[in-house]
Amino acid sequence: MRYLKRHIIFVAFALLTMAHPLLSQDVPKEFINPPREFSVMPFWFWNDTLKDEEIVRQIAGFEAHGVYGFVIHPRIGLPENMTWLSDEMIHVMKIAITEAAKRNMSVVLYDEGMYPSGSSSGQVVARNPKHAARGLAKIDLGPKEEPDLSGDRKLVAIITRPGGERMAVIDQPSGGKIRGLHYFGEGSSTLSEESPPAADILNPAAVESFIDLVYEKYYSEFGKFFGSTIKGIFTDEPNPLGRDAGKQMRPGNLEILPKINRIVGYDMKPYLADLWYSDSPEAVRHLADYYRAANICLEENYYKLLGDWCKNHGVVLMGHPAGSMDMGTERFFGVPGQDLVWRYVEPGPKSLEGEHSTMAKCASGVMEHLGLRRNSNELYGAYGHNLTFDEMQWLANWCFVRGQNMLFPHAFYYSIRGPRFDERPPDVGPHSAWWDKYKSYADACSRLSWINTDSRQICSVAILADATWLPDKPAKACFQHQYDFNYLEIRHLTENAITDEKGVHIAGMDYGAIIIDSLSSIPEYALKYLKILAKNGRLIINAKSEFASSLKGAIIYDTPGTMIAAIEKIVRPDLRLTPASENIRYRHVVKGNDHFYLLFNEGETEVKTQLRIPVEGTRQFLDPATAEAYNISPDDEITFKPHELKIMRINKTFKLPPL
Repeated sequence: MRYLKRHIIFVAFALLTMAHPLLSQDVPKEFINPPREFSVMPFWFWNDTLKDEEIVRQIAGFEAHGVYGFVIHPRIGLPENMTWLSDEMIHVMKIAITEAAKRNMSVVLYDEGMYPSGSSSGQVVARNPKHAARGLAKIDLGPKEEPDLSGDRKLVAIITRPGGERMAVIDQPSGGKIRGLHYFGEGSSTLSEESPPAADILNPAAVESFIDLVYEKYYSEFGKFFGSTIKGIFTDEPNPLGRDAGKQMRPGNLEILPKINRIVGYDMKPYLADLWYSDSPEAVRHLADYYRAANICLEENYYKLLGDWCKNHGVVLMGHPAGSMDMGTERFFGVPGQDLVWRYVEPGPKSLEGEHSTMAKCASGVMEHLGLRRNSNELYGAYGHNLTFDEMQWLANWCFVRGQNMLFPHAFYYSIRGPRFDERPPDVGPHSAWWDKYKSYADACSRLSWINTDSRQICSVAILADATWLPDKPAKACFQHQYDFNYLEIRHLTENAITDEKGVHIAGMDYGAIIIDSLSSIPEYALKYLKILAKNGRLIINAKSEFASSLKGAIIYDTPGTMIAAIEKIVRPDLRLTPASENIRYRHVVKGNDHFYLLFNEGETEVKTQLRIPVEGTRQFLDPATAEAYNISPDDEITFKPHELKIMRINKTFKLPPL
C-alpha cells in the first residue's frame, strides 16, 4: 500500500509537470488581466485637422485593441489656425481627456509644441527676448587680435593653447530652434516646417516662464483630472542650445561657470579650449568633467523645477533627457525614461555595444535606487517603414528584460495624409499592417510591465556610473554571462546608500560586487567608500583605470573573462545555462510568493539549454501573449527560438492537486 501511494504521487507529479496548459486559476489573476495602469501609452500624433467625433472614434479603437492610455502629442501637420495651447487646441484636448475618463483610460500631457521641450512653441522668447537659448562659442584670434563683442556677446575668457595659438570663448545667443506644429507650402515643392526659437533652459527665470505658460495652463484647464485620468506630463529631450545651433556651439554661459567650478573641483576657465580642441594633456578629462557638470546644472535649473511642480500638483514628471547616458537628470522624474529612436538599438552588436545600449538599464537603475515604481521608454521613433512586427516585439522585450515597465510606442498617427506619412515613421498603431493583431502585443506588454512593477529585483552586481557616463563594455560581459546588474550613479554613495564590508546597500538592493571600468574621474567624497569596498574584496576595477593603484585590495581585471571570474568569486550565480549561451538575457524578480525569471533570446539563432536556478518550487512557463501556463521540470532542456521571450514562474506555495 505504501508503494502504491508513492507510485500514485509520482505519477500525479509527472503528469502535472508535463508541458501542457494549466487551468487559469493556477496563474495570478493580475497576470491574466493586468490593471489598466500597465497598458502601453502610445504617442498619439495630432497632426491634421482635428474633429471631435474622430478623436472619440480613435480612442474607442485604441481600447478595443488593448490600449488603455495615450500621450496627447500636438505634432507638425496641424492647420495653421490651430496654434499651441490656443482655445481650439484646449477644446480638443478636453474632448480626449473627458472621453478617456469615461472609459477608465489614462492620459499623459506633452509639454511642448513639438520638441525639444522648454520653449512653449516660441512663447517663452516672445514673452522675453532675453530668454532665448545661449551657449559658448569660440573665436580663433591672431597674436594681437581682440574678439568681436558686438551684439549680445559676452567675453568668457581669452586662452593661449599649448601651441601658442590664442582663442576667445564667448557667451552668445545660440540661434537654436525647436520643431514647430505647422507645415508651410504643403502640397508644393517648397514644403518647409515652422521653427520657433528655443529658450534658455539653463536660466531658471526662462524655465519658470515655461512652467507658467504650459504647466500652469494645463492645471487651470484640466486640474480636476490631475492624479486620476491625467497621470503625468511628458518633457522631451530638452536641449540647452536648441536645434541647429551650429557644430561650434557648446552648452553653457557665464552665469553657470561658478557652479561648474564647484562641481568639478577646480577652475574650468583656463581649460575651456578643451571643449573644442584635444591638444592639451588632459583634454579628455576636462571635456568629460565639463559636460557632466553642465548636465548637473541642467538638472537643477530645469528638471528639478519641473519635477517639483508636478509633485505639488498631483502628477509625475515623465519623458526623457536628450542623452542615452544622461542618468543624473533622471533623478527628478517621477517616471525616469529613455528614448529608442533612429535605430539606436537593433538585433546584433548595437544591442550590447555603444552609448545607446545602456539606456534601458539607465532608466531602470534610477527607478530602483530612488525607490520609484515605474520607468519608461519611448520607442520605435524614426525606425522607418521597414520596421516589422517581429522587430517591434524584439525591441519591447529588449526593454523589459532590462527592467523597464512602461512603454510609450512612437507613434499612433491621427492622420497619414501627404507628408505626415513620412514624418518620423512608422505609424505603429491604427495605420500599421499589424493593427488587427495588435492586442496580443499590447496584452504581452501589460503583463510584462506588471511583473516588473512592485516587485523586488534579485541582483548582486552594480557598475559604477556618473551623471553622464555608463560603461557599456562590462555591461556586455555581464549580459553574455547571465549576471544581471544595475548602473549605480556614484553620487548615491553619499546620498542614500550604505557601504560596508558586505557591499553597497541602497533602496532594498544589496550589491556584493561593484565594478569600476572607465570613469573619467572619481570625486574625493566617494574615495572613502570605495576604499571600504576594496579592502573587503568587493571592488572589481579595470587595470587601465587610473584609480586601480590607489584602491588597495581591489580585484584588478584586464579582460571581460577575468572580470566575470572576479564576479564569480564574490557573488552566487542566479542562473546558469548548460550548455552556455551568450544570447540569453535574464531578469529575476520576486512578487508575492512568486519568483519570475524573464528569459530572452536576443540572438538570431535557436538556443537549447538547461536552466540551473537556485530557487525551489513548481516551475511554469507563462505565455506573455495568451497568459497560458505550462509546467516544466528543472531537468528539462529548454528551446528558445530566435527572439523568443519566456516567462518562468517559480511558485513556492503551489500545491499538488488532491488525488
